[in-house]
Amino acid sequence: MTFNQRHLLGIEPLHPSEIIALLDRADHYAEATRAGHKHGDALAGLTQINMFFENSTRTQASFEIAGKRLGADVMNMAMQASSLKKGETLIDTALTLNAMRPDLLVVRHPQSGAVNLLAEKVNCAVLNAGDGKHEHPTQALLDALTIRRAKGRLHRLTVAICGDIAHSRVARSNLILLGKMENRVRLVGPPTLMPAQIDQLGVEVTDNMAEGLKGADVVMMLRLQKERMDGGFIPSEREYYHRFGLDAEKLSHAKPDAIVMHPGPMNRGVEIDGTLADDINRSVIQEQVEMGVAVRMAAMDLLAANLRASAGQVEPGGPAAR
Repeated sequence: MTFNQRHLLGIEPLHPSEIIALLDRADHYAEATRAGHKHGDALAGLTQINMFFENSTRTQASFEIAGKRLGADVMNMAMQASSLKKGETLIDTALTLNAMRPDLLVVRHPQSGAVNLLAEKVNCAVLNAGDGKHEHPTQALLDALTIRRAKGRLHRLTVAICGDIAHSRVARSNLILLGKMENRVRLVGPPTLMPAQIDQLGVEVTDNMAEGLKGADVVMMLRLQKERMDGGFIPSEREYYHRFGLDAEKLSHAKPDAIVMHPGPMNRGVEIDGTLADDINRSVIQEQVEMGVAVRMAAMDLLAANLRASAGQVEPGGPAAR
């Protein structure tokens, strides 16, 4: 299986075979890391720049660790204090980056579409680390890898995605990926936290947790995106937890072997019961964090291979030069 993309801007452009190829490579890195073989040279001689226009801890750290483990020269640009504050445009930033000649550019931006715009203007591979309400492709891929490792497959599963769907790029990317892999997806949450034109997404929708979780193989909870809310979307956090927060009683409606997921950071006692989040028999939240590094290693490896292929060094979609 090959991966033929120049950039990783979203899940939507990916063919199912490309998703599988990326997950297979990530699985390799996950197992190698667990065996103590953490470092390689797939990105040796390449420069990776991380540009985070939004605050992030997990995603930025994960990309930084992934790049360093594969031998890249990694630079983190402090965009909160950058020249953009002084009036520089995103196009100006792209021109500046081109002069630095990076090979891999990792971007998180609060505006949907900003990462795609940068990808059109820079002469390197671009990875979307989350843009507005649009997509967060590596989060969906690490979720997919976690599901596949836990359930033994990534197709014909029933997945309940619960909570703040309207403001979540994680939900959007997961919806697209799970749909491409022929899964049954249910969206569960209050009507105020459902996106407009929800009926066009081709998924089941309910505001009843018992109904939404019935027979589910996977229960994916989402963080309340308070920073993207500009009104009264929920009556109170206490009421939200009572109706939509995951606890043992609500989870009892899912299959006995259902796994519990959360992209983090969690609001314990609001989106999920803390004891349940830490239950090693049901929760795979910590494995999601672990798989995040493996997926980002795989994504940058495959994109680097395509960069080198365009220069005539290796076959496209194959392993990068080591």
